[in-house]
Amino acid sequence: MFSARRLKPVVLLTWLCLAFIVAPLASCSRDATPWQLTNVSGHLPNLDFELTSDDGQSATGDTFKGHTTLVYFGYTHCPDVCPETMARLMQVMALLGNDAQQVRIAFVTVDPARDTPQALHEYVRAFDAQHARGLTGTERQIEDLAKRYRVAYQMEQRDPNGDYEVTHSSAVYIFDAEGHARLLATDQDSAETIAHDLRRLTGSRA
Repeated sequence: MFSARRLKPVVLLTWLCLAFIVAPLASCSRDATPWQLTNVSGHLPNLDFELTSDDGQSATGDTFKGHTTLVYFGYTHCPDVCPETMARLMQVMALLGNDAQQVRIAFVTVDPARDTPQALHEYVRAFDAQHARGLTGTERQIEDLAKRYRVAYQMEQRDPNGDYEVTHSSAVYIFDAEGHARLLATDQDSAETIAHDLRRLTGSRA
């Protein structure tokens, strides 16, 4: 699970900066807007990246234009929070019904050394073969993208077998069909809450 005290100072600082940005939004925007999730409109950059998709093809932010996109940073060897988050997002898609056609899930690895396109393909398709796509890249590409959205992650010490875990933050970033950052969901937000705001964001609910 995510532990802020175990992160490197620079990475921890980026995570704390995000916390301070969204905290006041959560306290004041819920009464002024219909959103049940944290409203980050205007506080995070647009969806913009150049990575490799799980089909081996190049993927950019424009690849997801026209769809509400849920971006999650995780890795395929994650023992708990990643599969739990993906399972919750599958519940969200089920709740959306036909509206799920307007939504895509982008699973961005924070472990590019192990998460090849093939590994990501098998992982994300085990959850959702229609709406989910895995994304990987070079270590530098992943690091730059993580900094862009203030995502904290750190590789932990290897065990005697050479295996390791990656400590990482677990928020889901939600972008509208134009690629604008709009909402932030945490592991405290239920599938029902996420589905509620996605319906509003896609315009399928007045």
